[in-house]
Amino acid sequence: MRTIIITGATGGLAQEIIKQLPDDQLILTGRSLEKLTALYQTRPRTKLVQLDLADNNALEQFVAACYQSYGRIDVLINNAGFGDFKAFDEVSDSEIRAMFDIDVFALMTLSRLVGKEMKQQEQGQIINVSSVLGLMATSKSTVYAAAKFAVTGFSNALRLELADHGVTVTTVNPGPIRTGFFDLADPSGDYLKRVDRYALNPDQVARQIVEAIRTKKREVTLPFILKVAHRLYTLFPTIGDYLARKTFNYK
Repeated sequence: MRTIIITGATGGLAQEIIKQLPDDQLILTGRSLEKLTALYQTRPRTKLVQLDLADNNALEQFVAACYQSYGRIDVLINNAGFGDFKAFDEVSDSEIRAMFDIDVFALMTLSRLVGKEMKQQEQGQIINVSSVLGLMATSKSTVYAAAKFAVTGFSNALRLELADHGVTVTTVNPGPIRTGFFDLADPSGDYLKRVDRYALNPDQVARQIVEAIRTKKREVTLPFILKVAHRLYTLFPTIGDYLARKTFNYK
């Protein structure tokens, strides 16, 4: 039986991941203990933790408590995050800092704290949920894309540092997922309607993440059409910029 930490456990993607891990000991974190309890109170082998990801002291205490209670962590899934699609000059300083606090700094801190223990154990896996926007940016996603580029770069470097210690780092780069994420990022619903052909159901992404735990996969990028788009963008960046600005500007 594996012990797995999942952040942002009240989100739609996390709920689907959890459904597919019925036999594991799970440590689930979220901002609201009430919401966590409503979702998972009947699930066996489940520890629910209300956690402020923007509080470094709380993160350190949380990780220490996990190791004190369970002895080891086999998988850390950094799933928590949020976005807000606005023009660059409409984003406030406080919004920038809040997004980086959750999407980047909390992920880095938990990866560092848990990764250090995994390195000593010479076993484990860290899964960081990034985004296709961490591979190729689009307009009106300056802060979110910057955060996800940071996650991708951090994950790639961490993978190299931990590779010789039996620890795998997997980066997940999904396109738009039909979850509550868009309640904030796209409150009008217009963007999600425009990208519906590319949008993923959360169970599709969850299956890929659970499979990546089994296979220790380096990277998961989906849907396939956006994976191809990223490859083409890498080869032909000028054309890619033009198409992203003129043809595929859905925000």
